Amino acid sequence: MFNFDKDVFSIGGWLTKEEGKFLYESAKKLSKNANIIEIGSWKGRSTICFGMGVRDGNGATIYAIDPHKGSSEHIKRFGKIDTYKEFLNNINTAGIEKFVVPIKATSEEAAKDFNKQANFILVDGAHEYGYVKKDYDLWFPKLVNGGIIAFHDCWHAPGVHFLTALILFTSTKVRKPRLLDTLTTMEKVEQNSLVDRVCNILFVLYRLLFGWIGTIKMDSSGTVNK
Repeated sequence: MFNFDKDVFSIGGWLTKEEGKFLYESAKKLSKNANIIEIGSWKGRSTICFGMGVRDGNGATIYAIDPHKGSSEHIKRFGKIDTYKEFLNNINTAGIEKFVVPIKATSEEAAKDFNKQANFILVDGAHEYGYVKKDYDLWFPKLVNGGIIAFHDCWHAPGVHFLTALILFTSTKVRKPRLLDTLTTMEKVEQNSLVDRVCNILFVLYRLLFGWIGTIKMDSSGTVNK
């Protein structure tokens, strides 16, 4: 049984309880042959949420991608760092190491050799617009139709906020956007409908006006959860 406060809260990171529960439930639903791509693992908070989900589900594989040297934001805040040993220790302590493939590399380096299809992608690396766009451009083509891509810190980071809005305004390949705290998610499709595109735009406008952190969550059906 997954308990965010007990299993994850002590791990350093910025993933919220609501976001962690979503990652857990999403991973739990995936098939055994499914692949989760995590871009930006830090010390393993989101990795453990995924890991406990696949442990309690069908045993999908998590590819945890991070150079573990910190993004530009981390370096400004913490200085020179190396989180790899702490990450591995946290994964082992949580008992999910058999589901996790650590890739100590940048997103760009990892994408070059990754030839599998992804079923869920979490984008949580460097948050400047150029970096998050590169992550999207590199990995979105590897996502299966019906798969989910999620962007963390869509409120904290203007680059993430702008890119997710741009995708939802212009892409014909996504639908069903959802907001959970600072996490914006969307489903990949072969071709979305006119109704999907209208819902995408309305979602962005709603998020811009009313999506305050941790107070309002809305999906593309118009359902609001406070």
